[in-house]
Amino acid sequence: MTLPPQHGQHEAKGDTHNDAVSKHRLRIWLRFLDTNRTMQSHLRTSLRNDFDTTLPRFDVLATLDRYRDGLRMSHLSAHLKVSNGNVTGIIDSLIREGHVIREVSPEDKRAATVRLTKRGIERFAEMATSHEEWVNKMFAGMDSDDLDQFAGLLDLLEER
Repeated sequence: MTLPPQHGQHEAKGDTHNDAVSKHRLRIWLRFLDTNRTMQSHLRTSLRNDFDTTLPRFDVLATLDRYRDGLRMSHLSAHLKVSNGNVTGIIDSLIREGHVIREVSPEDKRAATVRLTKRGIERFAEMATSHEEWVNKMFAGMDSDDLDQFAGLLDLLEER
């Protein structure tokens, strides 16, 4: 049987049964979600106001920018962790705007590869520069050591 820590003692890192620590973790989780929502809202508003686009469209462009040779639609969806249906509408819109092209596979007519056009690469570069500036402002209160510590704490969460 594990007893709760006495006054002045600390809970072991692996102990998940301490009620006070459990409640503290829940408060941190809710704060983390709230902060994430606030930051995403800022990014969504900035993308809409400055580029007349959405965060999902930005994410599609960013993924295709990393894979300049193109991606099959199923791989694009997997990278974005969304359904093919969610991506198809965005891709169709980006094609109409001249930012993306879709090429049907000669081996399998059901499979299509999408990639950025020159225009899409240039447009994404503009957005990426602004995006980096916006994120940099959001994290402006953190120095390099703070960022390293924050990244380490996020790594701890990913290990679970």
